[in-house]
Amino acid sequence: MSNYKIDSDRMARTGVPEIIFGETKSIDQLVMILKEMIRKKVPAIASRVSPEKAERLKDFFPKSEYFKTAKIFMAQKIKFSKTKKVAVVAAGTSDVDIAEEARVLLEVLGCGTESFYDVGVAGIQRLFKVLPKIRKAKVVVVVAGMEGALPSVLAGLVKAPIIAVPTAVGYGTGLGGFSSLLTMLNTCAPGVTVVNIDNGVGAAISAYKILNV
Repeated sequence: MSNYKIDSDRMARTGVPEIIFGETKSIDQLVMILKEMIRKKVPAIASRVSPEKAERLKDFFPKSEYFKTAKIFMAQKIKFSKTKKVAVVAAGTSDVDIAEEARVLLEVLGCGTESFYDVGVAGIQRLFKVLPKIRKAKVVVVVAGMEGALPSVLAGLVKAPIIAVPTAVGYGTGLGGFSSLLTMLNTCAPGVTVVNIDNGVGAAISAYKILNV
């Protein structure tokens, strides 16, 4: 583990920092990686960090900040310049953890956000109530499981680019998110970009890059 190679130039090359995937890493690995990132003066951020891991990590990083629903751990606070607003939309309550992963990371990266949760197509009247606010956003991240129809609906109603995030929420034929993924990929509404299942981080970084072109 001592020869872990921190990509300290990623921010300069790509405009976004390296985000450490914390779900499969041990506490010792995360501590070593995050300390090295701090030493190299790059943002020290880890995704998919469980509350149990976060509690243990706080002992090593007293200035850290943890976002429980999003499962994002910041070893130290970071200041990015604020950019224009992103709307983060979730179809149902079960999609909120992935939506929060995207929203929190966008905020960490300096993007203003506004969230609109539980506005899925099963009760589409809820979406229309908040549609005027969503239309003010420069980019819209839409998170949905089940059949994954919400991004297609919004793409026909707003001018902003849509970044669609399928989630693994659903019953047997949902196939762990593949049904919503395929719906989003096969949308007939133009202007929808689709990231991988449960990939809130990928959606956030895509939105951030669109805003900062």
